[in-house]
Amino acid sequence: MSERMPVLYQKKPCYDIVFSQSFDELWEELSALECGEKKICIATDSKVDELYGEELLHLIEGKCRKAVKYVFPQGEENKTLDTVKGIYRFLIEEGFDRKDMLLALGGGVAGDITGYAAATYLRGIDYVQIPTTLLAQADSSIGGKTGVDFDGYKNMVGAFKMPRLVYMNLGTLQTLDDRQYFAGFAEVMKHGLIKDALFYEWLIENMYEICERDLKVIQEMMVRSCNVKRLVVEKDPTEQGDRALLNLGHTVGHAIEKAKNFELYHGECVALGTVASAYISWKKELLTMEEYYEIRDMFVPFYLPISVDNIDPQEILRLTKSDKKMESGKIKFVLLKKIGKAVIDRTVTDEEILAAIEEINFSEEDAHA
Repeated sequence: MSERMPVLYQKKPCYDIVFSQSFDELWEELSALECGEKKICIATDSKVDELYGEELLHLIEGKCRKAVKYVFPQGEENKTLDTVKGIYRFLIEEGFDRKDMLLALGGGVAGDITGYAAATYLRGIDYVQIPTTLLAQADSSIGGKTGVDFDGYKNMVGAFKMPRLVYMNLGTLQTLDDRQYFAGFAEVMKHGLIKDALFYEWLIENMYEICERDLKVIQEMMVRSCNVKRLVVEKDPTEQGDRALLNLGHTVGHAIEKAKNFELYHGECVALGTVASAYISWKKELLTMEEYYEIRDMFVPFYLPISVDNIDPQEILRLTKSDKKMESGKIKFVLLKKIGKAVIDRTVTDEEILAAIEEINFSEEDAHA
């Protein structure tokens, strides 16, 4: 049974999030956006294309003015301006104009790349998010943030561009390997930690069903998770205030992601960064020691890391300084006052960050000890 969640922008209806368990209702949703009169380009990566590219192309062919597909190489290393240039070139050659539409099919990388191309091609054309990973469904497909990495620095070039629709086929989560599935769960857990303690408790209570990918439980999980993000982005669509709370774990997480040359998944790095933030919160006497250890240890049953091998704390600290969330030379660090209550703190010192990095740094010396 599909569900629908409207998202507002500047207090007016902007787009809906549709939670489904197949692609069966997708054309009905697209036709409501007058797609029968448009050219449509499915933009996806090479891995997702093998799974769903032809299925989606077949679904829309003959129902719109023209249906085409653009496939780019998978992987975070391809989340670059060069990939966006390839999309521009393809759209120009296919004669796409401002009234046409892009479909972003895939995970967070595909959604960010396609969204940025949509935001900037002809100064903006419509696009639809069709996220196929847990991370993209829980987080990156909602709220209109688009962008690409620049010289390995995460999301340094981007734009806010709201989609016309977010269509989630939760059935696609069944095709993810375990590591990718659980990496996405870090963003779900984050939503409970920053805004909804009852949801956080529900996640723990339903741990077995979540790990087994029970679709009924997953649908409830996604509706509750997306509702947290919806409430935040409606209040602050362009990250002038509270939307920064969604960056819990991301400052240290992004630094680890770059330092490890993207060997770790984004969600795995968010989990590590969240442990670091919780540690700082404890040391600043916002959390109790018991709360810190509970938060840290609750990532373990969901197969997420709470330590990382052989990082250089000084390098991680240096990389946090190039984070796009810097403001007037100060890092906007997201800390936890309690489970379900996050705050933005601009007073976190280098020493506190280094201590948190040391807390999650598991070195060869530790292993021998």
